[in-house]
Amino acid sequence: MTIGWFSTGRDEAARQLLQIAYRKIQEGDIKGKVVFIFSNREPGEYKESDLFFELAKTYEIPLICLSSQKFKESSGRIENTDEENLHQWRLKYDRQVMKLLAGFNPDLCVLAGYMLIVGEEMCHRYNMINLHPAVPDGPKGSWQEVIWTLMENKAAESGVMMHLVTPELDRGPVITYCTYSIRGEPFDRYWRELNGRQVSEVKQEQGEQNELFQLIRQHGLAREFPLIVSTLKIFSEGEVKIVDGRLIDREGTVISGYNLSDEVNKAIELL
Repeated sequence: MTIGWFSTGRDEAARQLLQIAYRKIQEGDIKGKVVFIFSNREPGEYKESDLFFELAKTYEIPLICLSSQKFKESSGRIENTDEENLHQWRLKYDRQVMKLLAGFNPDLCVLAGYMLIVGEEMCHRYNMINLHPAVPDGPKGSWQEVIWTLMENKAAESGVMMHLVTPELDRGPVITYCTYSIRGEPFDRYWRELNGRQVSEVKQEQGEQNELFQLIRQHGLAREFPLIVSTLKIFSEGEVKIVDGRLIDREGTVISGYNLSDEVNKAIELL
């Protein structure tokens, strides 16, 4: 299986994920090869992304960069184009990216900390998968927005899922997922502290330093890397394929997602 890797490379987590995937490929757990890495940042823009680029070079994987910030600035003032509020510059940006990647035909593309919404044309050009830090049909948005929504709704569980990238944000067909409880120990004492308070008030006063917020994030983050690795593994072994925008198993049956909670929990225990 050939893999295209999309990442902004904005933090240590982006580097760690690339390291883990590369190691799992070298060890044979993932039967595939990363054939290119694309970033919407360029060398010299940010320190963190420069560290990511240095890591990519040590793996001798072709690195293609196109600064989305510079592209946006050069586009001037442009009106919005569609109901998803994507700007014309983003559509043009995606088209330029596809030109740069024209020599590659990956079987699968992974959005691994890629901080841009992918437009419809690129969704149709590649089989792309993405991680979303919530259960299927759970809260949409960034991981921060997901956690605040969980707290607002007094949710009993959360999770992480891998889904097919579609023009509808965070709502593509679910490939794999895992769930975990955010009740019982060690969560209950922090729920009690929240009792009777408005989450908007807590958010304003404490922000992401709130202990319940941090605890939910900690448990979700611990599951992200194992779920991504497990998902790439089942793709590389032919257990699941993407055909005409649908997910099918080895027998050709359309599927709605694998619950890998047990496998992910075992992986966490081994860390």
